[in-house]
Amino acid sequence: MTIKIAVLGAGRWGIHLVRNFLENPQAHLVAVVDPNPERLEALRSRSVRAAQSRYQFDESIVLATDWAQVRELPGLDAVAIVTPATTHYTLIADALQQGYHVLAEKPLTLYPAECLELCHLAEQHQRQLVVDHTYLFHPAVIGGQTVIQKGILGDLRYGYATRTHLGPVRPDVDALWDLAIHDIAIFNTWLGETPIKVQATGNVWLQSGLADLVWVTLTYPSGFQAYIHLCWLNPDKQRRLGVVGSQGTLIFDELSTKSPLSIQHGSLDQSGNRFTPVNQSHEVVNIEPGEPLKQVCQHFLDCVSNNTTSKVSSGWVGAHLVQILRAITESLEQGGVPVTVPDPLRF
Repeated sequence: MTIKIAVLGAGRWGIHLVRNFLENPQAHLVAVVDPNPERLEALRSRSVRAAQSRYQFDESIVLATDWAQVRELPGLDAVAIVTPATTHYTLIADALQQGYHVLAEKPLTLYPAECLELCHLAEQHQRQLVVDHTYLFHPAVIGGQTVIQKGILGDLRYGYATRTHLGPVRPDVDALWDLAIHDIAIFNTWLGETPIKVQATGNVWLQSGLADLVWVTLTYPSGFQAYIHLCWLNPDKQRRLGVVGSQGTLIFDELSTKSPLSIQHGSLDQSGNRFTPVNQSHEVVNIEPGEPLKQVCQHFLDCVSNNTTSKVSSGWVGAHLVQILRAITESLEQGGVPVTVPDPLRF
């Protein structure tokens, strides 16, 4: 089954979706929508480039500056929405009502009530709503989940993550909404649970009302706590997350030149009031190669082909992550007071 798909948004991330759908034989890219005519012209005038490949842009692909121009294209099956978060609700709702399956960039929307409505709308129209939480398809995240499930780290104690860089700075959401969702999704997946309480503080320098620096604390039902540092105004680019256990630390370092996933083994041996490090070693965790976004696109196409709900990144998963982010925002706006996270909308 070949799925006819339109991509809404040809910016920094959207262009990668265009490339992946052009490459996938199960997909037939029929339209690209972007309000910027120059981006569209760039698509038409040259091929879409990947690291080692070029994908020729077919002349039959419709290029449009507005969704209204393509929303009734004959035979259209699905849309990928890669537009500012503030536009998601309206576009996703309209696409579902038109009978299209939807792959949406994270976050699903900015408000839990809107997410809930979209999930119900997808069910009502028997269409699939999948959220592009790319890290859930990353080989290192999948491999890390296996390590934790095997109990290699011993008793889990706490987690930490740092996600910093110097731009891009988004005008529609703050650093929390742009960056934290990745690490929260990874922690939730690795731990097999979701936070019940959150706290956050931050600083604003560049844009009024949009935090550039955010510190987050997540507390899980098991008592495990994770600490997240987020900033898009820091030249020291980091993409690092760790889970510390009694027998070692699992580290996902996306920028590592050696391997993104490793275990730093070690523990403390107590003799009286003295503690001595023992069993120290470093282990690289072998993972399967592959582009996570390619896996996202394939997963979406499979969900559409079989008309089955995603078990990895459904609209419901995206909705609960929005619930968590909204609770963190509430804490941030109140100067760091603890905020209880509502029960998941549904899983």
